[in-house]
Amino acid sequence: MRMQLDLPVGCMLVLMLMTTVLTRMGAVPVPTPLSALPGTRGCPMAQFKSLPPQDMKAFRRAKDALEESLLLKNWSCSSRPFPRTRDLRKLQVWERPVALEAELALTVKVLANSTLGDILDQPLHTLHYIHTKLQACVPAQASAGSRPRGHLHHWLHRLQEASKKESTGCLEASVTFNLFRLLTHDLKCVASGDLCV
Repeated sequence: MRMQLDLPVGCMLVLMLMTTVLTRMGAVPVPTPLSALPGTRGCPMAQFKSLPPQDMKAFRRAKDALEESLLLKNWSCSSRPFPRTRDLRKLQVWERPVALEAELALTVKVLANSTLGDILDQPLHTLHYIHTKLQACVPAQASAGSRPRGHLHHWLHRLQEASKKESTGCLEASVTFNLFRLLTHDLKCVASGDLCV
């Protein structure tokens, strides 16, 4: 007795078979979702590819207020915690959440100690939320104490040194001027996984 498949089912089976064969042969690049990377199971970052307009508006207000307060302070920095040359794309995909987590931790710490008060409430709430989600993305080997190398080591060392050596005013200035790069570039890159190239 011959079994007959209807045309749509047959086509679907052929397509599935071809996709499986081509993928295994490496002929079709398949992006690795961040959650599939080692140690990043349950990484819920895709929602942060772009922040809602109301959040961005609150961040703009906070940044304007911070910049205004900085004009009244006399500060000078001996180092740049966030140099313009740094780029998350230079790091391996699994290293990017580690770098961003350190960057966010410093940002939250500095802004939480700011004297601006209410205007920072919503931005800090959003940053805390992002930071909590991001901590689920930091690979187990990074949090278990394995030593970072190369660009990642340099990145983390620079942030640690700045938090130890720089004045409060300098750190506040650095974090303020880096805020939108963090939100629109670095966060988006981590949320995009290996599609950030």
